[in-house]
Amino acid sequence: MELNKLFKGMMAGAMSLSLAACGGGNDSTSSTAGGAEGGEGEVSVFYYTFGDDYISTVRAALDANLKEAGVVFNDYDGGNNQTTQTEQIQTAISKGSKMLVVNVVDTASKDAAKNIIEMAEAAGIPVIFFNRSVDEDVITAYDKAAFVGTDYEMAGKMQGDMVGDYLNANFEAVDLNGDGEISYMMLKGQEGNAEADARTQYGVENANAKLEAEGHKPLAYYKADAPTKYELDKDGAWSSAQGTDIMQNALSQYNEDNGDMIECVIANNDGMALGAMSALQNAGYNTGEEGSKVIPIFGVDALDDAKKAIDEGKMTGTIKQDGEGMAKAICTMVQNMTSDKDKFDSLDAANVIGTWRINIPYSEYKAS
Repeated sequence: MELNKLFKGMMAGAMSLSLAACGGGNDSTSSTAGGAEGGEGEVSVFYYTFGDDYISTVRAALDANLKEAGVVFNDYDGGNNQTTQTEQIQTAISKGSKMLVVNVVDTASKDAAKNIIEMAEAAGIPVIFFNRSVDEDVITAYDKAAFVGTDYEMAGKMQGDMVGDYLNANFEAVDLNGDGEISYMMLKGQEGNAEADARTQYGVENANAKLEAEGHKPLAYYKADAPTKYELDKDGAWSSAQGTDIMQNALSQYNEDNGDMIECVIANNDGMALGAMSALQNAGYNTGEEGSKVIPIFGVDALDDAKKAIDEGKMTGTIKQDGEGMAKAICTMVQNMTSDKDKFDSLDAANVIGTWRINIPYSEYKAS
């Protein structure tokens, strides 16, 4: 890649500074948020965007953990732009960063992560990728690399099981037009994202398996002629605003008056789920008031707002993606990998996969 060639040419002058930074002490709790500055000896933390609700929980927890551990760090906002993030990484290394922690923007191909690995290796500094999927062969190509993530297929499977169990227990109430099948909307989030792909697949497959086991028809997509059985956030940001817009547009055509109301919403994150909930509330559903009709909505992340909505009867369930647990694991690994310990030292071995990754477990959150 031309960008990488340019960077490698630049690295010769900066290499001695970068290597010296690897031995820097962790004697400060200061950080410079926003990524405009940075300096020698910092741990550089790169987020795909500060605007993602779940990533915000990881960032808040990781900032607190790193400060408590006495680690000098700097947060960088990639603004959902891989070119921006790559340039931030180049700058941080040239200024003497001693470690990279990366929530990579572009997950549609291996190129972005491979380029970052090559930059870290050229500088001789460790790198941790987190949350957004990076392939095993990319991570294992460098012995100072690791990944902190989840078994993202499990999130979809757990969500699908939750959907199926709920629909089996409430089938007649959910089947608003009484046609014997449940019409659903799937809010995918982003095309080409491994987590989104798996949640989209298993959120439906596992729900259908539960339904069919009880003699019910499988889920039916609300747009029978749709080329894909999901709706995308056009900006790839998994946002509540897009969840609202998509649902509002759908309700203008698919509604109870027309006999084809969307009867269930499956969302790949809580942000889009909450957005869909807002649109439904504007149409008189899911208000939490006695007698209000409820369209079941399922998400992933267990954000505080989603848990509150579930407790109030406005949302149905979510799968907890443990942002605090992810942050704690990253912080431990930062300390390990900057002090020549095994990268997974002091972490639960049951969650470690080979020599390259650790998975943070999921759990259910639903009304009691």
